[in-house]
Amino acid sequence: MHDESADPRKRFAEEARAERPDLSLLCLLMGSVADPSLDEAAVDAAQIELDRLAGLLPYGLRTPGAWASAVADLLGERCGFRGSPGDYQRLESSLLHEVLRRRRGLPILLSVVWVEVARRAGAPVYGVALPGHFVVGFGAPEEQVLADPFARGRVLTGSDAALLVAGATGAPLDPAMLGPAAPLEVVVRILNNVRAWAAARPEQSDVALWAVELSLLLPSHPARLRYERAQLLVQRGDFLTGAAELDAYAEVVAAVEPSTAEAIRGRARAARAMLN
Repeated sequence: MHDESADPRKRFAEEARAERPDLSLLCLLMGSVADPSLDEAAVDAAQIELDRLAGLLPYGLRTPGAWASAVADLLGERCGFRGSPGDYQRLESSLLHEVLRRRRGLPILLSVVWVEVARRAGAPVYGVALPGHFVVGFGAPEEQVLADPFARGRVLTGSDAALLVAGATGAPLDPAMLGPAAPLEVVVRILNNVRAWAAARPEQSDVALWAVELSLLLPSHPARLRYERAQLLVQRGDFLTGAAELDAYAEVVAAVEPSTAEAIRGRARAARAMLN
């Protein structure tokens, strides 16, 4: 008999709506959807690995700088967690269980490892969602220390952070960008990365589909994701379900964009015609 409590999508939806969502669990459940061989025992093992790493950090650290240095020494140097340009080409770089195994990943996933390990050890740590390059922050704003897990934990000066932002957006650094990123903000950004990875690889439409469907399970999401899901279903040959989704999305936009709604209904009719 199927155990619904073990369904990673159901658990993902429940955790996303929890009062304090568990970032590492959400990332691992994402991995369970991507890789069905990642069962409950494997998810537990990954959490235990984060606990183990946290236990290797020294006791008595007091300043943000001391925490940043100790975590960089453990994760960046001794354990070899880091990134390289080639990691952007691999789906595994966006899956926490694979990042824990390979010790390689995208900046945001390496930052999740840093945050989850350091948090377990009592550090004042949080993710910092700079445009184009996710990093980690330690301490309150007036004493904040920024570290880049992608570069083994290199400490970033204010000008380093400003250069990262300017390179990604062409705009100056806004101090608001240096605040803590909430768990669901991190999850959205990871799923957006997965969708972008899959969009560049049409043969990976199955990956695009699960990333969109997990995004739709979050408490807040753009309505247009339903249109994206419908298009993927049609692309994958599920014409009836895709057409129904297109019609449903057309109803959502009809009140504000009637011409767009009619064009979407036309796509739904075309999808149904593929069955004739």
